[in-house]
Order: sequence, then structure tokens, then C-alpha cells
Amino acid sequence: MDEQLLSLILWALIFVASFFSVELGLSVAIIEIALGVIGGNFLGLHPTPWITYLAGFGGILLTFLAGAEVDTRVMKARFKESFLIGGLSFLVPFLGAMFYAHYLLDWTWPAAKIAGIALSTTSLAVVYAVLVETGLTDTEMGKIIMAATFFTDLGTAVSLSLLFLEVNWFTLVFLVISAWLIFFIPRIYPWICNRYGDRVIEPEIKFLFLILIIFIFFAKIGSSHAILPAFVLGLAMSKSFMENRRLQRRLRVVAFAIITPFFFINGGMNISLKLLLLNLGLLIQMLLVKQITKIFGVYPLAKRYLPQGAMYTTLLMSTGLTMGTISSVFGLTAGHINQVQFSVLVATVILSAIIPTFIAQKWFEPKYELPESNGLVSNPNSIDE
Repeated sequence: MDEQLLSLILWALIFVASFFSVELGLSVAIIEIALGVIGGNFLGLHPTPWITYLAGFGGILLTFLAGAEVDTRVMKARFKESFLIGGLSFLVPFLGAMFYAHYLLDWTWPAAKIAGIALSTTSLAVVYAVLVETGLTDTEMGKIIMAATFFTDLGTAVSLSLLFLEVNWFTLVFLVISAWLIFFIPRIYPWICNRYGDRVIEPEIKFLFLILIIFIFFAKIGSSHAILPAFVLGLAMSKSFMENRRLQRRLRVVAFAIITPFFFINGGMNISLKLLLLNLGLLIQMLLVKQITKIFGVYPLAKRYLPQGAMYTTLLMSTGLTMGTISSVFGLTAGHINQVQFSVLVATVILSAIIPTFIAQKWFEPKYELPESNGLVSNPNSIDE
């Protein structure tokens, strides 16, 4: 397909997704993924290098923004709740999916480990996008969910690193540079905002983009991934964003209007409906394994600590996308899983981004009085007033 036509169709889908999001009251992330599936299977769309690049950067940017939304005060005050919900949200699906894949589906141990890792994830990107659109980032429940999501994906990232560790000298370089940036950037960023902020050219936002690109670059040559350091950097800078809501809102506008739609649409384009139809039974099994193990891991604790939104919390914690896809790609590239296993795992994590989120927003969304004094939105379908 011609690049210009491809670009035209993509931007049309991005606008249509926004339209349906407002009219249906659903997260735009769900609709963008669904339209990506339609575009990839019926409109001849396919990932190109520039789409893949924007999608990759969009995932890292969403992860950074998600970290910046974690209220460290709530994390410290409600550490036990966040840690237990997030920890079991990782551990129960990881063990359940791994043992199911090995003993019942007869997958090899490396393939089963990849399945366990891929299905243990909670999507930072999807959870963050949904909480922003509903305004729940300003509630204690939303903050606890974000903190719990951090612990879930921390478990995923650590397990992938330890179970399939391939250390080289560049990995050490990546770790050192990441640690240095996470320590140094939060200390100089307030000065950058004071000196260069509130300008139409947005140098403080461009500076953040540069740091994220540095993460991506060194992660690539270090055979690693930038998700974890990007999230931790956002976490380290959360205080700055709490004190500068205007900057946070401008960064959201740039992210959600221009960059992150490519992340969600690209995820949908990677699903082959033809291949999935041939393995529909396996897909259903893996999707049920992920959802059932997430419910067993999350709901009892959510019922205890977040009784007003227990099922909503459980469903959001059941979503997957970025880390699940990354784990599957790693498994395929390293030869641990075959093409069918890869397609089923990727489709499972993408469907888990759509189905639980749809159910949560349609039937279980809690009602909270949202604060209006902080400059953020009360309109659940908007990120700016």
C-alpha cells in the first residue's frame, strides 16, 4: 500500500476511534485496538518501520506517564495493599499459565515459561489510559491500582530477565545509564521547567522525549527493554508532575492526540484472524486461563481493600498488552515458541486489553466525586477541558 494512503487511513481510524469513544463512553484504547484488527485484516494495513517506531515510542511514553501518575504518598501509605494486589496479580497467573501450558497443552518448559510471563502482565498503558479518561487517576482507588500495576509489571520484567538472562557488556551500560538518569533527571527537571517552561515550543516536553529515546537506544543495544526504567523514571518524577499539573496536562494532550494511538492500532494490526480461527480452541483456553487466574489472584484482596470497586479493579488488573506482547516477541525471536504459539499469546494479551476493559467500563465502573480544583478533567471521555 502507498505510504500516503496508509497514513490517510490510519489518521482516519484514529479520528473515528475518538468519535466512537465519546459516543459509546468507552476507552479509546479499546476502540483503537479493535480498529487496528479491522485495518490489518480487511483494509490491507500493515506495520511499517515508521508505524512500528511510533508504536514503540508510544508504549514507552504511556509507561512513563503511568509512572508519573503513581502517587508515592499513597504507595507508601497503602504499600501493603498495593504490593499484595500487584504481587498476586503477577504470581498466580504466572504459575497458573505456566503449569497449564506445560502439563495440559504439552508445551516445552521454555515455551510454558514464556506463556506464564506473557499472561501474568497487567497493561500499564491500558490501565493508565482508562483511568485518565474516567478521571479515576485523582481517586485513591485509581492511585492504588496504578501502584499495584507497577508491582505486577515489575514481577513480569524481573522474571523475564532472570529466566532468560543474556547479559553482555552493553546490558551493564544500559543499567548504569538508566540508573544515573533516574537519579539525575528528577533533580534537574524543576530547573529546566523554571528556566524554559511555559513556551509554545515546549522544550521541557522535548527534553523528556529525548530521555525516553535514550532509554530506548541503550536498551536496544543492551538486549533489554526500556519499559521498566521509563516507568521508574516517571515514578521518580511524580512529585514534579503533582506540583505542575499544567505541564502534566500538556504532555497528556501531546501523547493522546498524536503518539499513543499508533501504539494501540499497531497492536491490533498484529492479529491474524485467519490464523486464530484455525486455533480458536487454544485461544479460548489461554484467554480463560489468564482471566480466571487473575480473578483468583486479585479479587479476594480487592474485595478486602477496595470494596467499592473490587470487580472493577480485578478487571483492570486482568488487562494485558505491552509487556505480554514484548514477552511473546522475545520468545519467538529466541526460538522458545513457534508461530502458532506466538499468534495465540499475542491475540490473548490483546483480547485481554479489550474484553475486561469493556466489561469494567460498561457494568462495574465505580462512581466517585472527582476533584475539580486541580485543573484536571471531570469529563470521563476527555483529557482536557
